[in-house]
Amino acid sequence: MANQDKSLDQYKVKPNSKFSLSSIYPNDKSERSDSKAKDALTLEKLATEINALQDILHAQAKHKVLLILQGMDASGKDGTVKHVFSECDPLGIRLASFKAPSSEELARDYLWRVHAQVPKKGEVVIFNRSHYEDVLIVKVHDWIDEAECKRRYAQINDFERMLTETGTTIIKCFLHISKEEQKVRMEERLGDPTKIWKFNPNDLNERAVWSKYMVAYENALQATSTNDAPWYVIPADSKTNRNLLISRILLSTLKSLALEHPPVPDEYHKIIVED
Repeated sequence: MANQDKSLDQYKVKPNSKFSLSSIYPNDKSERSDSKAKDALTLEKLATEINALQDILHAQAKHKVLLILQGMDASGKDGTVKHVFSECDPLGIRLASFKAPSSEELARDYLWRVHAQVPKKGEVVIFNRSHYEDVLIVKVHDWIDEAECKRRYAQINDFERMLTETGTTIIKCFLHISKEEQKVRMEERLGDPTKIWKFNPNDLNERAVWSKYMVAYENALQATSTNDAPWYVIPADSKTNRNLLISRILLSTLKSLALEHPPVPDEYHKIIVED
């Protein structure tokens, strides 16, 4: 696997190291330029390059890519998908969103529904929320205790190691939004008839325990960022900064796979398309 862009390491949670969310500022805008027009062109260029490599990945049908997006409500998971994949052909790309588990899912282990959605060869799958909900919301609301939470960290690491050892490349992004910016976005949703459908009154209950969520995220990121499946903390107060950074990470990852078009079968050279 080719080397990835080392400049992205500043956003990576180093495995087996102490980590604090306070080390990365949600309002960081270092990916942006001094021009909105220039940023739009850069994002378009990145999206076009991602599309070209994703086409090869799909045709080659060898590699599997899983992009995990986690973050507080209104952190921009949907917006990330919309902009990062704006130039991509839907062929070979799939979105899996994880809501509250159904009774059917609760009757099984918590990874069952997740494992069923992982990418197949030649596919890029985006998780909008993921198995990490099972060490976040459940821990914040004390539905599991500390011992069970630590067991789940270990199980998740084992699960992701199995995926990587069987050919899946995992990118995990925590969209790091500030509480102040979340307030702004929630108020925008409430005031816009075209966006109010996104608002869920229950989101206010989760906002009320913001500090507990930050501790839960910090602990989860530190416990589950590994060499093969590292976490990236994405400053997300700026939507443009968020989109540019995740686009760069995804593009760097695709380039590292050394993708190639599949070879042309010998018999194809003898085929003649008649007039």
